[in-house]
Amino acid sequence: MVAAGEATGLRLTAVDARARALGLRPGEPLARARARLSTPLSVHPADPEADAAALDRLCLWAKRYTPNVAAFGEAEGRDGLFLDVAGSSHLFGGEAGLMADLARRLSANGVPARMALAGTPGCAFALARHGAGGLVPAGGEAAALRDRPVLALRIEPEMAATLGRLGLRRIGELIDAPRAPLARRFGEGLIRRLDQALGHRPEPLVPLDEPAALGAVRGFLDPIGHQAIIVATVARLMETLAPRLEAAGLGARALRLTLHRVDGVIRTLALALSEPTRCPVQVGRLLDLRLDRLGSALDAGFGFETVRLDVVGTGPVAARQVDFSSRGRGASASGLADALRQRLGRGILHLAPHASHVPERAEAVEPWRVTRVALRRPERATGLPRPLVLLIRSEAAEDVLAPDGPPQRFRWRRRLHRVAHADGPERIAGEWWSGSAPTRDYYVVEDEAGRRLWIYRQAPSPAQTVAPSNTLAPLQTPPQTQAAGWFIHGMFA
Repeated sequence: MVAAGEATGLRLTAVDARARALGLRPGEPLARARARLSTPLSVHPADPEADAAALDRLCLWAKRYTPNVAAFGEAEGRDGLFLDVAGSSHLFGGEAGLMADLARRLSANGVPARMALAGTPGCAFALARHGAGGLVPAGGEAAALRDRPVLALRIEPEMAATLGRLGLRRIGELIDAPRAPLARRFGEGLIRRLDQALGHRPEPLVPLDEPAALGAVRGFLDPIGHQAIIVATVARLMETLAPRLEAAGLGARALRLTLHRVDGVIRTLALALSEPTRCPVQVGRLLDLRLDRLGSALDAGFGFETVRLDVVGTGPVAARQVDFSSRGRGASASGLADALRQRLGRGILHLAPHASHVPERAEAVEPWRVTRVALRRPERATGLPRPLVLLIRSEAAEDVLAPDGPPQRFRWRRRLHRVAHADGPERIAGEWWSGSAPTRDYYVVEDEAGRRLWIYRQAPSPAQTVAPSNTLAPLQTPPQTQAAGWFIHGMFA
């Protein structure tokens, strides 16, 4: 099973056949699954980047059937691929023969799959995801989709739930319903998805690989397999590409290395850089780190007879004067990010500042982007301390003794804390444009054991009351108030 962390805890994102037989389903909280089952569970952390890389490799493998292969996007769940087999199915004895050959090869490699072939990507997806698969004859999309749920149209689950409450649970009911009310109620997106599935609107597929901007290749009479030789070869290929990139005023931001083994197996590695570069040494160093991480997984076999380097992404490189006093902070940061990405095998994240006084909204985790602004962290207007560890959600303190001002004692996580020293208060309120928010008074408290915590008292705020829609008279009952409370928000070192 695979689980991913959310704001409410770990949640299952994928289960195998044995877990499904035990009644487990994706979306279930992991704690609940462990509580109701006595069987030990083997849980692996979710790795979306590794899943995307594996799907890209599967798409490259599927190019044996057609050059037009596109991976599923966000709307499809990123767990499959489209193949446009028009013009290539006759090479495998027809469409049924192509599907049989594809199913046999996937099964032999332990890849479970459900396949469907139709005249539109939307219809094929609906039958593969929400049906038994199969082959739909030309013009039979409407009949094949009638009994499928509306969620098979790749719409948002909230929209599908709203349609279900209106009695529109099957695609056939949408086909027979008047279009004008549907468009007014749900927007153009629903009509577009329905037309794409039926073939009334085109849905072009974006192939996995865009044409390479530049490329260089080198063959060997004696196959190579040593890591140092592969790195040196790639550096020399980059040297041949650098003048062409310089003439265009560009640098490489994404590279694809293709290694052809003597037995016909192809190994592909992708290198992404934070900033455009034309430096062969930098490319070689990053590839060396990537190969160190792969180790025996590269599987050179009897050696590689061809090495190809393609530039699949470029960016402008501005000419600048370099002097001895320049520090090159941006280059150092981008080099560090690239090295960590190759060594760790996943994207680099960082805390980006946001314009908000509310602590939980003042920073957000974002993908690393090397810019001059991101390298400098904005200074706070106040010099007040901030905790090293900020809780994702503040936790309530119990049995608080606070006659007036900072607390004198409180219970948190089943432990009684007696306050020896306190600093504050620091009053923090939400932004006026984001709606009413309770005011908080923060204190830095130190208990008798030396623990320093960031605690705040939330002031009472009137509860929002809404008058009934069928009357314009104001409410006669006074607004209720939310009781004040004490909460722990962070911990100092």
